Amino acid sequence: MGGSRVAVNDLFGQLLQVEPLFSNKEVMRASYTPDDLPHRDAEIRGLGSLLVPALRGETPSNVFIYGKTGTGKTACVKYVGKELSTKGQEIGKRVNLIYINCEIVDTQYRVLQNIANHFVSAENWAQRIPFTGWPTDEVYEALRRYVDGFKKADDQQWSRDPARIAGEVTIIVLDEVDKLKGDEVLYNLTRINGDLQYNKVSVIGISNDLKFTEFLDPRVKSSLGEESMIFAPYDAKQLEDILTQRAGMALKEGVLQDGVIPLCAALAAREHGDARRALDLLRVAAELAERDRNNKVSDTYVRMSQNKIELDRISEVVRTLPTQSKLVLLATILGEESNKDQGVHTLTTGEVFDVYKELCKSTGSDILTQRRITDLISELDMLGIFTARVISKGRYGRTREIQMSCPIDSTKRVLEEDELIRGVVTFKPKKQNRLV
Repeated sequence: MGGSRVAVNDLFGQLLQVEPLFSNKEVMRASYTPDDLPHRDAEIRGLGSLLVPALRGETPSNVFIYGKTGTGKTACVKYVGKELSTKGQEIGKRVNLIYINCEIVDTQYRVLQNIANHFVSAENWAQRIPFTGWPTDEVYEALRRYVDGFKKADDQQWSRDPARIAGEVTIIVLDEVDKLKGDEVLYNLTRINGDLQYNKVSVIGISNDLKFTEFLDPRVKSSLGEESMIFAPYDAKQLEDILTQRAGMALKEGVLQDGVIPLCAALAAREHGDARRALDLLRVAAELAERDRNNKVSDTYVRMSQNKIELDRISEVVRTLPTQSKLVLLATILGEESNKDQGVHTLTTGEVFDVYKELCKSTGSDILTQRRITDLISELDMLGIFTARVISKGRYGRTREIQMSCPIDSTKRVLEEDELIRGVVTFKPKKQNRLV
């Protein structure tokens, strides 16, 4: 017992002696919004011109913002929102900016509840709307009153809050808006101004998926898309500027070798100009160098960082797959391992389905139809876990050739975390002779 305690003390004593390469690591996080956003001046001015009516007590148009991951959408909205609130305070025009990540808050009840609770002060904590339990129309009614400048007394009666001035504008930012379950909440929020007497609301929707609006109720689509903005991906030179800015704030001087920032930028530019990806590559490269007690970050660490990030991404995707998808994935791995013995490195859909059926019988799981398994294969292909290429068999029709595109051993280790899958990871499928 005592020896273990000494070992732990030695461990942390040694780790504390490692010379850190970072002066402020938080600057390298995607959540950090710098005071200056390189190469987004036009977008900032465009969004500012759409929201400036709020400073005149007028209702800004609803805005839909689209762009690939890591193109600065959220950072620009937060930056403009912060400037808007600051200017509002200066000239005596209150602007409330409420940011909601719909990947986390994804139901109508939770969105309305989160917005309403923004207006409840800490001393009136008991008046906050609970996480569950109220009828949705009651939550909406409370939200409407809070936005309109009312407050609840101890006797539960509503009255105008003397601290609130008529003409306030509330801007509601719904990030990852395509993750919302149903569009009722969008319908309510884009129409709420008709129910308000004193104040006004504007909605900003942010999404990576331009096609998202195609599936909305036409009434919601026309309201949410009053104004739209598209953020183009960054090119390699722009990503270099962003990384240089952040590295100057986050890392100690002289720790980066020449070529590290251009390499991170080039790798991220290849991935749709994703600034978030570029920042992650540089941050993880510096962490790996720090762990090695190396006071210089080299290209080698960037390559190691790239592999680690990709493995972490695949691991997280595999970990969160539904059980049936995990069974299909394991069937692919086991089938590919079996085929390699015969010198074949791909599988057909039929071969995956045959191994999948054996796994279902072994685990007592329901067997889905081959058509449904084909759909799951398409989903796994889109996630980048393996590739599924459609090939023609002439008069025998078409099939897919499937091959793993991520490391088999590490994928297996993640699958083993699932208790059901763990028992069949070493399963040996029946040998099949493929007809060519």
